[in-house]
Amino acid sequence: GTSFNDSRVADIKGIEDAIQEANPDWSVRRAFTAQIIINHVQARDNEFIDNMDQALERAAQNGVKNLVVQPTHLMHGAEYDELMESVEAYQDKFETVKIAESVLPKNVCPLIKSSYGFAISDRCPYFHFSDLVVGETTCDGKKKMYEMMAEFKDVFIMELPNIQSRKGLELWREEIIRLKDYLEEKFQVVITEEDIKRAIRLENRRRKALKRLYEVMKLEPTPVMGMELLNVLYGSKYRLDTERIPEDLDHLTDQILEEYRINPNRKSRPRILVTGCPIGGDSNKVVRAVEDNGGVVVAFENCTGAKVIDKLVDEDNPDVYEAIARKYFYIGCAIMTPNDNRIELLGRMIDEFHVDGVVEMILSGCHSVHMESISVRNFVNEEKHIPYIDVVTDYSPGDVGQLNTRMSAFIEMLEAR
Repeated sequence: GTSFNDSRVADIKGIEDAIQEANPDWSVRRAFTAQIIINHVQARDNEFIDNMDQALERAAQNGVKNLVVQPTHLMHGAEYDELMESVEAYQDKFETVKIAESVLPKNVCPLIKSSYGFAISDRCPYFHFSDLVVGETTCDGKKKMYEMMAEFKDVFIMELPNIQSRKGLELWREEIIRLKDYLEEKFQVVITEEDIKRAIRLENRRRKALKRLYEVMKLEPTPVMGMELLNVLYGSKYRLDTERIPEDLDHLTDQILEEYRINPNRKSRPRILVTGCPIGGDSNKVVRAVEDNGGVVVAFENCTGAKVIDKLVDEDNPDVYEAIARKYFYIGCAIMTPNDNRIELLGRMIDEFHVDGVVEMILSGCHSVHMESISVRNFVNEEKHIPYIDVVTDYSPGDVGQLNTRMSAFIEMLEAR
């Protein structure tokens, strides 16, 4: 729903009118999933709008036999899950109940759905103020999302090879140069190699500072919780004062170590490494489930954590484009085949961070990570001889209870070892 009157007429009523025109023999009714919007519109405009339960009860009392529910959510989040729960509770009162899809199919990766949803709804300030979106050909879902996104935003797609070969590296280097040329033309600027070298040095400083902060988790017991670390790792990507980031991170690390030196007597907990899909935002529920049930996340091997900061760009390489290409091309991403670099990093982190157990977070619909979880499980169990558990989830809170149950049992098992 929306509290903006003009939007309700142009958007929601527009959808209702189109459905009614296409289905003249059917009745079309409105319901909002956001109770706060319903209450606001009623208090301000004295306009009464049903919530889902009220609309379903009204339909049942009116003798509706065949019900079609058309969500207008751009992605499947908490309100969509609540809608589904309401429909499930009332489905026995109708002969047939069908749920139509939103803009993107239900089984699409939630990272893709949320990215597209925030973009098309103009709810993300970074997207709103950006002049260009740079995408890459990692997974098939992303490629198609960028095609859709290009209908309302300038999008530049970089072709990322999926085999880490010499030929693939050469192609990726050419793609970096192609991006540089496009940026120069679009923004009417000149990007010199000295500009690129300066940016490399700055990003390397940021990576070193992040890695130094990250490595405080090698201490036993840990000086901070994993959720606190993740907030810094995730948040540092969105700061615009890039020159200050390394200094601020070093200051934070110094502060953490000094407080730990003064008061090192903290409770030891089972040490967990999180791997799998990028984590952040609503998927933080996995970290919270670990730590609310007695564990501590000491390391993030995924794209939000160590993958991107483990290696630096070679500042001594005279070919700046090859230096950048090498750093990013050899990251152990699940779309690469084979993906030996991921296993190497994972094994190194298990040893260095004294990991007791591994939790793999898999976003539903992410086929590459899900398939690769088989080899990750085998490596963790058979070569590192520590427990492993995978969690297939999305960005909704609907499985928080199940997550807590599974993580509680996993932590209890680690404590008993």
